[in-house]
Amino acid sequence: MSRKPGSPRSNGAAVIRCAIYTRKSSEEGLEQEFNSLDAQREACEAYIRSQKAAAWIALPAMYDDGGISGGTMERPALQHLLADIAAGRIDTVVVYKVDRLTRSLHDFAKIVDAFDAKGVSFVSVTQQFNTTTSMGRLTLNMLLSFAQFEREVTSERIRDKIAASKQKGMWMGGNPPLGYDVLDRKLVVNEQEAERVRDIFRRYASIKSVHALKEDLDAAGIISKSSVDRFGKSRGGKPLARGALYLMLKNRIYRGEIVHKEKTYPGLHEAIVDEVLWDMVQAALAENRVERVTRSTATNPSLLAGLVYDASGDRMSPTHANKKGTRYRYYISQSLIKRGRPRASDEACRVPASDLETIIDDGIVRLMRDEELIHEVAGPSSVAQRKALITQAAEFAERWPSQSPSHRRAIASILIERVVVSSKEVALTVRLDAIRHVTVPDLDVRRLPQSLDGPTKIRTVPARLQRTGMETKLLIQGPTGPVRRNANRSLIRLIAQAHRCRRILDRAAYDQTMEMLAAEAGTSATYFTRVVRLSFLAPEIIKMILQGRQPPELTANALKTQGPPSVSWQEQKKSLGFA
Repeated sequence: MSRKPGSPRSNGAAVIRCAIYTRKSSEEGLEQEFNSLDAQREACEAYIRSQKAAAWIALPAMYDDGGISGGTMERPALQHLLADIAAGRIDTVVVYKVDRLTRSLHDFAKIVDAFDAKGVSFVSVTQQFNTTTSMGRLTLNMLLSFAQFEREVTSERIRDKIAASKQKGMWMGGNPPLGYDVLDRKLVVNEQEAERVRDIFRRYASIKSVHALKEDLDAAGIISKSSVDRFGKSRGGKPLARGALYLMLKNRIYRGEIVHKEKTYPGLHEAIVDEVLWDMVQAALAENRVERVTRSTATNPSLLAGLVYDASGDRMSPTHANKKGTRYRYYISQSLIKRGRPRASDEACRVPASDLETIIDDGIVRLMRDEELIHEVAGPSSVAQRKALITQAAEFAERWPSQSPSHRRAIASILIERVVVSSKEVALTVRLDAIRHVTVPDLDVRRLPQSLDGPTKIRTVPARLQRTGMETKLLIQGPTGPVRRNANRSLIRLIAQAHRCRRILDRAAYDQTMEMLAAEAGTSATYFTRVVRLSFLAPEIIKMILQGRQPPELTANALKTQGPPSVSWQEQKKSLGFA
């Protein structure tokens, strides 16, 4: 690597600006007044002083990564160093040993490319290298190969030791759960906390709702385990989050067991929860899990059940009304249900479900297409990982309108924290951590986490509530005009298939049976009969489906099971909810 000199000194010698990079894999000892990072820096500064005749100077900037593995490039100080190199502020990088910079050959190649691009040299204090020659690079690569091999072997040994220890029922460290303390590296029951754990299990077995359990515990002042870390910083001692409650209720440590890679082993510690209470709680959790995934399989499911609130914080419940054989769905404030008619000054309201769900559908699609937000969700990840998440989110946005109601309901329950309907806007609060979970290709909604606690983002849509008696109309405003539902691909495919079957039927010979026509279409005779009759739908209905203006509850499956369409186009519109 050729060296790019800095500004010249008064005596004509070119100043070589040296950046010192230090790293330590673990946090152990970093709290000491003089730690490993200080020792590395001192050795590097001494080496730079020895090169004073060559006009070497140490830059004051500190590039220290404490408690970070050399197997990753996602290190704050390293990224800062590479940024300063790209800006032309550094001529030489000095390290104590090569493996302080990286333990990965693949990462080292990237770093060398960054150095070469700016003519930056590389020096190891304890290992003499001349990176301008091919032999020097070969020697450096060989050392890095051994460093990477040592890291991988060490990781394998640690993994094997943890697996063997857990199979023997040993506690392998970390923060002890509520109900236990650590004594001589073993879990021992903390009787005061253990009774708190049993009380939580008994409460859940009684009310069978984690949401209600959290409210119950908050009212009773029951908090999480409090402790002080080795730096003297207090942790815990706060109200238990819903996610923490889910984990606690499923934690087999309370049954005196240790879990490793989905396998359970008898632990060396005592159980806190007896078998009868444990089984009651697990049965209730399983029942609720099935209900959450399948409760939207009704003919007209409510996408936002349990998620909608009015401006006063009152929950809005799904309801419906039947008028002349047509079913109309709404979300209505609880206070309005109890009180009857709304007062002129309050925020209680009843809004058409289809209007609100269309807004939320559009908000979710826009959210997934927001590349800036997806970058934020990706966090400190590689460029390839960020691009993959952006692609997955965009594909999710394309699939969303055509997903089944049960699928959309299950995703909405984890993605959306709450929806607030006020007089001037609809506010959608989204759990950012959920985006990673729901954008997974070929998602199985049964494997979605039951709850997530983390950062959220609020998206608002300008709206105006206009009361007409008991009902409140939701008028959407904004620079983009009214929110429109995207075309349902499943419905469009079904209509196209119906017309294909119709063409087969029109050109059929008089002696061809329905089974023969269905075989030509690649379907069963029953399916062929059910689908071909959809080709007789009114042209206006087909046009509205192509434009995505069909009622939200009209899915492909619902259309197939409607029965033969009426000969009257007006009756067709009415029966399908277009009237």
